[in-house]
Amino acid sequence: MPSSQVQSCNDSSSRLTCRLFGVYIFEKPITNVTWTTMASVPAMKKNRKEHAMMAGTFSARSYSFFDTLFWIACLNLLWIASTLLGLVILGVGPATAAAQILVRRRVRGDAAPLLRAFVAEYMRNLVPANLLALPVLVVAVALALNWNYFGGAADLLSQLIAAGTVVGAIFLAAVVCYLFPMYARYELPPGRHLMMSSRFAVRHLAGTVILLFVSAASIYASRALPGLIPFFSIGAWLFVTGWLCDRFFTANDESVAALAALQENLTDDGGHIHVSSRSAMKSPTSKAVVHRGASVT
Repeated sequence: MPSSQVQSCNDSSSRLTCRLFGVYIFEKPITNVTWTTMASVPAMKKNRKEHAMMAGTFSARSYSFFDTLFWIACLNLLWIASTLLGLVILGVGPATAAAQILVRRRVRGDAAPLLRAFVAEYMRNLVPANLLALPVLVVAVALALNWNYFGGAADLLSQLIAAGTVVGAIFLAAVVCYLFPMYARYELPPGRHLMMSSRFAVRHLAGTVILLFVSAASIYASRALPGLIPFFSIGAWLFVTGWLCDRFFTANDESVAALAALQENLTDDGGHIHVSSRSAMKSPTSKAVVHRGASVT
């Protein structure tokens, strides 16, 4: 390099200040230099692959989330339309039954066309679902009339009746949360559906509290944002309660099966120990009762 092109080059105190054509090339201390070698190439490729997998997983989850939201909105509209088609009284039962059957299929990975499947299930369950829903509607109307009559009175008896009405309404709401998901899962007579839903609501208090909380949150959100009602409120409530109940029922069935196996083993060993479970309720699928959609043997 010609001496006329280099004006100064100072390397004191680990500082290299070489000025070439009037431009400083290095002006800061050179203390650390990271070199990219052939050994670090696989690590770089691995990091890029992990970032790509993370991005792909996030994209897949985002797509699944928004697809589920769209599915819930369509279910909400179908439920409202089919309920109005049955003049509410004769439409709410089949609409709710069809919705819970499709929710159970959805959470189990069945991606059947929503409109066609909903119409088919609505027509198929028109009579049995009404036999299930009409007693619930009668009890709900009776509780509402009791509240309107006794709720404003000041005497002690009326206040006690009003308090009992509130307790009865909460219990009815808990039974309804279990009723149609149980109908979607098990083949039972209508009266036994009501009985088993009532027993499940009492025996599984933790799940009942969760379902009541979800119902209260749905009502609160609908009152705060009425625009949610035509698109999400009912469909979201049906989806979440159906999803939760399906897991509650599965856990109960597994607990009952394990208890039955334990009792059978004790009986085979000649033991006389009585084994009982306070958390597991006798499964509705025992004996001649089967899961809905399965063949009866």
